[in-house]
Amino acid sequence: MINIFVLVTILGHLPVILSAKSKGSEDMKQILIVEDDSFLNKMLDYNLTADGYGVTSALNARTAADAIRQREFDLVLLDINMPDMDGMEVLKSVRKWSNLPVVVVSARNHEHDKVEALDYGADDYLVKPFGTSELLARIRTAIRHTRTTLSNTQIAQSGKFVTGDLTIDYDKHQVLMNGENAGLTVNEYKIVALLGKYAGKVLTYDFIIRELWGPKAKTDNQILRVNMANIRRKIEKNPAAPEYIFTEIGVGYRMLENE
Repeated sequence: MINIFVLVTILGHLPVILSAKSKGSEDMKQILIVEDDSFLNKMLDYNLTADGYGVTSALNARTAADAIRQREFDLVLLDINMPDMDGMEVLKSVRKWSNLPVVVVSARNHEHDKVEALDYGADDYLVKPFGTSELLARIRTAIRHTRTTLSNTQIAQSGKFVTGDLTIDYDKHQVLMNGENAGLTVNEYKIVALLGKYAGKVLTYDFIIRELWGPKAKTDNQILRVNMANIRRKIEKNPAAPEYIFTEIGVGYRMLENE
């Protein structure tokens, strides 16, 4: 059975309640909603149930933390504005022993908060308010994407990552478009190769710089922007509307995931 752990909390002072409802077969994906706003909790319950998920609800982070220790989950949807525990601490605690995907949900829309969450190991960051369709899409993506993703398995088995018409050949250190060498420079290849290994995940500028040029490298985003502009001219049909490498403004880059 695939379980999904969804942690959604906003500030409030309601008593803690943990409720669980059995909705269907054991194969149904299970979502735990931790949300102290009872109205939002019910709305999330309604929409997720309507989309075919089984739902469990809790009203604070500590109750959710107990659930994480007691059960095995495949996803955390985590708010960093929680009344009883800093969401960043929850994220750091989970990352000490688990690689399960974490999607942060927060009303904080500052670049600093996004970068901090992603640097602590979050797989995605969703800003409130958000629509149901977007939430469900992020959940579906997170279910597909783990830190041992299809892309990583594919690379391990074949030495290649393929998405659409783009192929990263890790053995030959080449990026191909429609089977033809895209002619990337060494640095351009390194950037694309790293993004391919984490396809579907936003990599922060600082993470990319540290991974490619070491922890003492100057964190100058301009060098990444220049390289990315050159990369897009070589792999994208329309560099202004990329199909393969997307920019999270002020945060970093994300490679299209292999479906």
